[in-house]
Amino acid sequence: MNKLALMVCLWGLMAGSIFAQVRVDLVQEQEQFLPGEAIPLAVRITNRSGQPLRLGDEPDWLTFTVETREGQVVSQTDYVQVLGEFTLASSQVGTKRVNLEPCFAFAGPNRYKVTAILKLKAWDREVSSQPKFFTINEGAKLWQQEFGLPNTGNATNKQPEIRKYILQQVNYTRGSLRLYLRVTDGDGNRVFRVVPIGSIVSFSRPEPQLDSASNLHLIYQNGPTACSYLVFNPDGDVLLRQTHDITGNRPRLRLNDEGKIMVVGGARRETNSDIPPNKNPDADTDGASTNQVAEPKPAEAVKEDPKKP
Repeated sequence: MNKLALMVCLWGLMAGSIFAQVRVDLVQEQEQFLPGEAIPLAVRITNRSGQPLRLGDEPDWLTFTVETREGQVVSQTDYVQVLGEFTLASSQVGTKRVNLEPCFAFAGPNRYKVTAILKLKAWDREVSSQPKFFTINEGAKLWQQEFGLPNTGNATNKQPEIRKYILQQVNYTRGSLRLYLRVTDGDGNRVFRVVPIGSIVSFSRPEPQLDSASNLHLIYQNGPTACSYLVFNPDGDVLLRQTHDITGNRPRLRLNDEGKIMVVGGARRETNSDIPPNKNPDADTDGASTNQVAEPKPAEAVKEDPKKP
């Protein structure tokens, strides 16, 4: 073997060794989603190369491929938001959190496979993660109601925009049921919001009612003796969240003398998850939660021991 070939071979071995010390892993908090629901994904990058890595300065430094169960590539409609420059020192682990849902043309219910590709421009190399799998399914529709958006400003006799509230139930794991709210247009074709409300017991019968402002009031049982009461506006934002315990009789919704919806029966229990927040420092911390998906955070370079799992 001549000297040039030997040098190329040695350089390739050295580059391959360095390259092998950079690892990309995908971390999921859940594996099942409704159509239109945010699909959060955490990309964990481990640097054991002995060199600092400068990442996040270009929109394609971290890319993703998504395929269906049948192997069909899902077309990408936009860049996944990954910009945010940072330096990952050797022996550090960095995490980038993204939302895949608005960037891929998911064609309804199916089983999907996602892979992340890290581009190391300085080394002219790419590192791919092991694939992760998730499912998009329709869930069970429990209730739906069309409603008109209230007029804003001084507009009168204006044809209202029609939207629809849809309550859906999803069985994620054996014995684990979750309740969702979907806000769509009147035809159900355009999805404005998908809100994960929280866990629901199998025998619960959610009680929804609309008020004069088209806000959705909802009470449902989420524990052996606890009910969650929430109010959503037509955009799917949570205006109010409370916990009411079953004490002799079950909490339920009723109109008061002023025509306003209120909870009667049971007993209100203040919790740290209340909206608006309560001012009681001794409030119970075991209250209901909407478990809403947080907006993706920028990349974080966190000092961790890369030997940890």
